[in-house]
Amino acid sequence: MLKKKVADVLKKLKIKWSFEQPVFIWDENKRPRVWTPDFYLIDFGIYLEVCGSEKFDYGYRKNIFNRNGYQVIFLHLFKKSNLWMKHLLNYLNLFILKRLEKMNSVNEKR
Repeated sequence: MLKKKVADVLKKLKIKWSFEQPVFIWDENKRPRVWTPDFYLIDFGIYLEVCGSEKFDYGYRKNIFNRNGYQVIFLHLFKKSNLWMKHLLNYLNLFILKRLEKMNSVNEKR
């Protein structure tokens, strides 16, 4: 149900995504693992992880993803349910601005 909510918002925003695309990671003990974040935003190169439980250790997953170089947005739908969409949009806006800054700096060097 929660993942469907996110999928509906992505569809409404016309953001292309794939569902549970596998990624290769090394865990904290340097063991190889394959994880499947909930969504991959194709045009952004960012993953979304839908957090639906207060009991799960999302901090652990976030640290492992970061150590492996994956950009993952964690959407905590179990918390104040109306804030996750704002968090997503803020993060995507920031990502777009950073990408534009990089493009402009490359263009200025020409």
